[in-house]
Amino acid sequence: MKLFSTTSRAPMTERRRFLSGGAGLALLAVAPPLWAQGRGMTAVSAVPPAPTLRLPDTDDKPVDLAQYRGKVVLVNFWATWCPPCRKEFPSLGRVRKLFKPAAFEVLAVNVGEDPDVVFSFTGNTEFPVLFDRAAKAMAAWSVMGLPTTFIIDRQGRLAFRATGGREFDDPEIVATIKQLLS
Repeated sequence: MKLFSTTSRAPMTERRRFLSGGAGLALLAVAPPLWAQGRGMTAVSAVPPAPTLRLPDTDDKPVDLAQYRGKVVLVNFWATWCPPCRKEFPSLGRVRKLFKPAAFEVLAVNVGEDPDVVFSFTGNTEFPVLFDRAAKAMAAWSVMGLPTTFIIDRQGRLAFRATGGREFDDPEIVATIKQLLS
């Protein structure tokens, strides 16, 4: 069944009929809106070592995930053109402020964008913004969509993962971070 057409109104009528029918209404009732933020994070089975992450920051200085061993690290892959990324970005700063810098860090990995574009969006953040211009880190971390976030434990292992937008200062996520810090 063809639902969209630029030459005929009949397909749109079929679409309306489907959406007004029970199946269409049931689908709309249970499906969250595309802009909805998820909650919580999923534990990574077997807790494998985190892939290598060494990327330039806003000053073009290399930042290596290995230098954060002993801390819990939230690694967020994002882009300015991604609406859920833009929505969740302020919560990265809020969750960063909830924990001591000696114990917790946020690394925001921008994928494929020019530093000037990113800086105009981020301004001065209190956590490192890194640049994965060729999306090589994104591939190494098996990121299939943006935003995707990982929490790395103190031993440098992937502990939790989330695909899609989140509010990182949500009590459930804060509790997850506290669990890893204890």
